[in-house]
Amino acid sequence: MKRRNFIYNTGFGIGSLLVAGNSLFANSVPPGKPWSTVDVAEKKKMADIALNAARSKGATYTDVRIGRYLNQFVVTREDKVENVVNTESYGMGIRVIANGAWGFAATDNLTADGIAKATALAISIAKENARLLKEPVQLAPQKGYGDVSWKTPLEKNAFDVPVKEKADLLLNVNSEAMKGGANYITSLLFLVNEQKYFASTDGSYIDQDIHRIWPAFFITKIDAATGKFETRNSLSAPMGLGYEYMNARPQDKIHGVTTLYKNSYDILEDAKVSGKQAGDKMKSKSVEPGKYDLILDPSHLWLTIHESVGHPTELDRVLGYEANFAGTSFLTLDKWQSKKFNFGNKLINIQADRLQAGSLGAMGYDDEGVKCGQWDLIKDGILVNYQTIRDQAHILGLTASQGCCYADSWSDVQFQRMPNVSLQPGKEKKSVDDLIKGVEKGIYIIGDGSFSIDQQRYNFQFGGQLFYEIKNGKIVGMLKDVAYQSNTQEFWNSCAGIADESDYRLGGAFGDGKGQPAQSNAVSHGSATARFNGINVINTARKI
Repeated sequence: MKRRNFIYNTGFGIGSLLVAGNSLFANSVPPGKPWSTVDVAEKKKMADIALNAARSKGATYTDVRIGRYLNQFVVTREDKVENVVNTESYGMGIRVIANGAWGFAATDNLTADGIAKATALAISIAKENARLLKEPVQLAPQKGYGDVSWKTPLEKNAFDVPVKEKADLLLNVNSEAMKGGANYITSLLFLVNEQKYFASTDGSYIDQDIHRIWPAFFITKIDAATGKFETRNSLSAPMGLGYEYMNARPQDKIHGVTTLYKNSYDILEDAKVSGKQAGDKMKSKSVEPGKYDLILDPSHLWLTIHESVGHPTELDRVLGYEANFAGTSFLTLDKWQSKKFNFGNKLINIQADRLQAGSLGAMGYDDEGVKCGQWDLIKDGILVNYQTIRDQAHILGLTASQGCCYADSWSDVQFQRMPNVSLQPGKEKKSVDDLIKGVEKGIYIIGDGSFSIDQQRYNFQFGGQLFYEIKNGKIVGMLKDVAYQSNTQEFWNSCAGIADESDYRLGGAFGDGKGQPAQSNAVSHGSATARFNGINVINTARKI
């Protein structure tokens, strides 16, 4: 499966996998209250059993993650509800250092005996791993925070909204899209609640309640005469918000060739125009290959940022840890050490963070108990940093982790995962219209589509959802069969302008896959609309 398809299908695939797996419960979950949280005092008692057991068996460091993961999927197609799925997984992961090596074990038996046995297994694994160790694990110092908590700021918990209300909304979405000319449509709401408790021998006891939401639809428009078809996917972004995200606010509207939103989403409005836009694509002119100036909307640019900036700045990829599965990175350590590697031109400032309100990566602390923050990856076009966790920080001479550790369940060991990685908006006041005005021959691209990129995250090709031709500073019509090709350095050096903060928006994905066994990470990427000059555009139409 292509990685882009993996991202799109995660909403369906994860649900199937979770339903097929064990549904795990413990006595600490209040009966009859599926969306409630587990008592913090009880979680602390369970964590202390593991911490004390590990200490008694010689562990020099231990962390414990107690996770309760709730998911809800509401899926419809045309005039039918296809599926409503609720999943729950609850258990404990125990990670230790013994004899200088890592060991990990997990259990859903949250009795004192079950926890002690899992801890002993983690110790045993660490000691076996130590036999193959060339040098001991070096952890960056981390102070303990005591008893602290963090919650996604919610106006309305999406899990509290009746399923019927959600299903009715999706069926209305389908109806509006069909009225507008769609022949087929699938729509969904995917909700996530991660109830995570972290404890460590550093002295932290951290309770977090994290919520995410993804509304989406996928339509197909068919030409009955020719059998040819066009698609149009929703222009929503998955977000770290509650159900308030579904209540579009007038102040969030971004007006242009199609209506987009900054911090909320009107799925009905998007659906109403989707069928017509798919029909317009069908009748539109096929692009002439050549060099174009591109105006890239944040609903599109997030994916280019993810693939060409987010992944190559992951330090584990740079070091070759992910080579077997996901590849390596062209941003090798020597480029960072030179302090002058030209990643892009001076307009390019890219930051990593887990702080942006509403983002998928927003949380108070990572899965090593590191307080989340923000740092520069690319500063004025120069590579200045990577993404690290505690046992990598010393490689860069850092005295602390950057908080990039995450596991997608209690039963998986935490490892380096991407935080939010975002292109900073332009410093001068500049609108999308201002960017378009100076374009003689260009294309305005909205929404994400298929893509490919090489194993070092250097040479790439990206498509999109909607394409508009620009001539002499004006949009003159729609195009189709558009994709652009470039390499990471060439692309980011071609940036000729970035809109200001007022246009800054988040895009992202629920399903960024990595690791063996594979795990899935939710991550956002922000940007304002940006212009890139002289990019090679190809025609993707099949020639039969």
